[in-house]
Amino acid sequence: MVVASQSEASAGTVSGHLTPGPILLLGAPGAGKGTQAKALVKEWGIPQISTGDLLRSNFERGTELGRQAKVLMDRGELVSDDLVNQMVTDRLKEPDTARGYILDGFPRTLGQANWLDGHLTAHTGALPVIAISIRVSYNQLLRRITGRRICPVCQTIYNVYLQPPKVDEVCDKEGAHLVRRSDDSKEVFDERMRAYESLTAPVIEHYRKLGRFEAVDGELEVDAVSAGVMTAIARLRG
Repeated sequence: MVVASQSEASAGTVSGHLTPGPILLLGAPGAGKGTQAKALVKEWGIPQISTGDLLRSNFERGTELGRQAKVLMDRGELVSDDLVNQMVTDRLKEPDTARGYILDGFPRTLGQANWLDGHLTAHTGALPVIAISIRVSYNQLLRRITGRRICPVCQTIYNVYLQPPKVDEVCDKEGAHLVRRSDDSKEVFDERMRAYESLTAPVIEHYRKLGRFEAVDGELEVDAVSAGVMTAIARLRG
């Protein structure tokens, strides 16, 4: 007989018959937001919606919104909130969003948060957005990012601080010398952190004032973080 861990049992208990609705996952670079998003997708079968995926989809399908966004990006300009909002509007019309969805990278600004709240309020019966922040200390995030190494042959990911290879800087499987991505430097990390904090702080405060925000400890084991996220969602939807 297989016995579930305490964290797995807790997650299953709180997720039960809960309708998740729209969930905004917040987390600094390296906080494990992607891992937790995948866990929620698996738990409820709801889609993860990212602005990057929406842009790529509109580019590939040659939509009018995609063409407008491409013109701006080719000029080196940011895609406007209005264009992104329209892409999100179209995506939320898809039937797979009926029970809920995970928002990734949107709303990124206070203006987008206000727009989304208004959009959902206009749809009778739509659940409001709840925001969950995965908190990890600066030093731990720095170790996660700057310690990351990748095998150029099999693409296995290591971390020289947290999950090191048996031989320093050498892949266990291929014997190849590990490489570090150019954007895994401290300088790039600090720049991304500044951008994240300046954009996210107003969004967090917005949902905190509305009573729709909770933070979870992202430095625990992955299963324990998942259980914390599930519990936070249950409290906010309670």
